Amino acid sequence: MTAAMTASDRRLAVGLFALITIAAFEATAVITALPTITDELGGDALYGATVAANLLANIVVIVAAADAADRHGPGRPFIVCAALFIVGLGVAGAAHGMLVVVVGRVLQGAGVGGFAAIAYVAVRRGIPAERQPVTYAWMSAGWVLPSLLAPALAGWVTESIGWRWVFLGIIPLVLLAGLVVAPPLLALAPSPAAIPRGHGRLADAARAASGLAAVLVGLAQARLVVLLPLVVVGTAVSVPALRRLFPAGVTRARRGLPAVVACRLCATMAFLGVDSFLPLAADRLHGVGPIAQGMLIIGAALTWTAGQATSARLHSRVAPGRLVRIGFVVLATGAVAASIVVNPDIPLIVVFFAWSIGGFGMGLLFNPTTVTAMSSAEPGEEGLVGSQMNMADSLGFAVMGGLGGAVVALADRTALTLQTAIVVNIGMAVAAAGLGFVAARNVVAQPLVRAR
Repeated sequence: MTAAMTASDRRLAVGLFALITIAAFEATAVITALPTITDELGGDALYGATVAANLLANIVVIVAAADAADRHGPGRPFIVCAALFIVGLGVAGAAHGMLVVVVGRVLQGAGVGGFAAIAYVAVRRGIPAERQPVTYAWMSAGWVLPSLLAPALAGWVTESIGWRWVFLGIIPLVLLAGLVVAPPLLALAPSPAAIPRGHGRLADAARAASGLAAVLVGLAQARLVVLLPLVVVGTAVSVPALRRLFPAGVTRARRGLPAVVACRLCATMAFLGVDSFLPLAADRLHGVGPIAQGMLIIGAALTWTAGQATSARLHSRVAPGRLVRIGFVVLATGAVAASIVVNPDIPLIVVFFAWSIGGFGMGLLFNPTTVTAMSSAEPGEEGLVGSQMNMADSLGFAVMGGLGGAVVALADRTALTLQTAIVVNIGMAVAAAGLGFVAARNVVAQPLVRAR
């Protein structure tokens, strides 16, 4: 029998959905407004840093907020992260120089990173177990509406009112969502089983972020003499730190939680290896405008939500490992089908439906990985496990964005064609899906490996 949700549970779920939606809108809208911002402030040199700073701050605060939520409950770290997010929006919105925008993006990334970790803890502790799969699905669905509306709305705001309101206009929404979700979050008591973890994890998160930054900067360099040292040093700094932050055995997809985290990393790499470069192909190879470029990937966002809803309904009837394997097969199928985008004679509507297959596969596997991971969390370790899942998502984004961007840049500087570069990126995405399929054999419903 399914447990009923109380009014407080519903308020918590609605507030978390609103926060995820606002964070997703901010991420999508800022990318739309960023070219105008750099034009006005003369900040082309800091364009990439504006994007990367948000991601890297996100990684550090995922760890800090998760540890704080385990030790003190999710309410107090939420208030701190909400304050950071609001201050970051205000700093960026009032900026008169690109460096100040970067500072604002750092603060925004810190706030959003905390939201992600806190949300996982809150659902695990505050929502009845039978309702958690559906709640996780709704939280991820918070990305759908921003994917549909944010580019157009941000473009209108930028042109009609000014780019500053892309930041400033979000502040009242954060305050309103905070008023909804703060009381139930503050009511969730700290876990008596939480173990203080010291400052080692936070230091490792900082090392991982700085190392990844070096790798991303290096991959963007044209000269090998600059590229190689940055990538080698960045890898040497980040990899040991990430190994300590992730559960032991993740690189071997050891049975239990390590396999789940490995699957999530592979899934993010596979999805973004296609989704990030289809708009570029639509622009350069098909010659369509920004609206059509954005519309090309909307189908995958919608089918991702449909896949999550499907997997949530099947949660009690199909083993999670099987759902994850099916999801990887469907995701890889969609990626291969979407490769037809490199043929300018193929109508983009065909690519739209082809990649929608991949989105459905991502949705099928995303929810069971979340539910399985969080179900494996020992009391007092919900934040730790949630942070490992969120870091896997961030790392997948960074790795595939860096590698894929480097391949595209290589096509811009050499005889390599853009068509070949896009095919190589999709090939890497399919390979990541294949690795995830193999790792999914060790995804089990009951935890067999305890997170460190």
